[in-house]
Amino acid sequence: MKGKVENRKQALNVPCVTQCGVELKINRRKFVGMTVTTSGMIALGSIGSLFGGKEIIIKKDMKINPQLKSSLQDTEKTILNLASMAPSSLNAQPWFLKYLKPYHWIICSDKTRWLPAVDPDQRETILSIGAFMQNLEFAANNEGYSCEMNVLATSFQDENIVEVLLTRSRFVNVYNISKIANRRVVRDNFLSEPLKKEDIKDLINDEKENFHYISNTAEPYKYLNEQTIAANKLQAYRNAAQKELSEWIRFSKKDALKYRDGLTTASMGIEGMSGWIVRNFYNKASVMKTDFRERTIKNTIKQVSQSAGWLVITSKSDRVASLLETGKKMQKMFLKVRGKDIALHPMSQILEEPSIKIDLNATLGIKEEVQFLLRMGYIKKYPDTVSLRRPVEWFVRM
Repeated sequence: MKGKVENRKQALNVPCVTQCGVELKINRRKFVGMTVTTSGMIALGSIGSLFGGKEIIIKKDMKINPQLKSSLQDTEKTILNLASMAPSSLNAQPWFLKYLKPYHWIICSDKTRWLPAVDPDQRETILSIGAFMQNLEFAANNEGYSCEMNVLATSFQDENIVEVLLTRSRFVNVYNISKIANRRVVRDNFLSEPLKKEDIKDLINDEKENFHYISNTAEPYKYLNEQTIAANKLQAYRNAAQKELSEWIRFSKKDALKYRDGLTTASMGIEGMSGWIVRNFYNKASVMKTDFRERTIKNTIKQVSQSAGWLVITSKSDRVASLLETGKKMQKMFLKVRGKDIALHPMSQILEEPSIKIDLNATLGIKEEVQFLLRMGYIKKYPDTVSLRRPVEWFVRM
């Protein structure tokens, strides 16, 4: 009888699946509404309805409140909404717009959205604004506007970055904006088969000077894997970086709806039971715990073991205009990969940890400054787009 009681107690503790990057055991009091069968199995019903559904917040759930008052014209809203779908570190969306008059704006750097622990010089902020610029240009062209951009900033810390003026034109290329809306960072389940030569050519042939593909059969591939793991270990135990991460994870549905930015379980690829547990039982304090840090490192080791290779993107110089252009080039390439079933996972921790970065250029044999490190590979099925975005009215200042 005692053995049966012990077995029953053990059955009532459910460990988090390792996919979530952290282990957590939940006792039976926390599983309200669940029942335990005579065989000791938890009766979950439909896993899809219990661990998914309404508790998962993804981009298409982010309805814009029609009551939000704005002087923006509808076409301006469309263009800026697409521009805001640009990638940024921790999905911080570090931009705002000063509205001068219709179709005349200044793209600005939002200091409240800087990441001082991992991006103290705002290098990544400028690259993200470059990606924002590329989306804006494509979206404006699609609406029949030519796009004139004038770089204003002379340092990464300037507020006014780029002046933008849109004018009606019959001589613009119409861009398939669905590529912007469907862009997605994928973190897991990469295939290790090599990229086809025609795919490599299409992605980087026009940018051979600054785009460097390193296949998983090349010697530097192993180096990038090892150093990415080493940089993640440093960062995981660097409290300032870990605390910064905790500030940008939106564990709950309430926070996701409130902020419309940062990382959710869906955008981090934490699904099913793991996602449900993290959304309901994790908070900022959880990120600072040893088990969270260790599982993050373990997950990084798993991720870097799967890929066709790395894409290293460099800039011509370290000036603002050059980094903005590099961000634009990266985004233009990023918008191509889904159509080829190629996934990209930016992993720039090497660039964020000076002690790890020190030998990077020499080992890769690259003279130019490295700005992006992207793990890449084919995937069997592209997941839905899930990254949250703020409504245009939230980042436009009239």
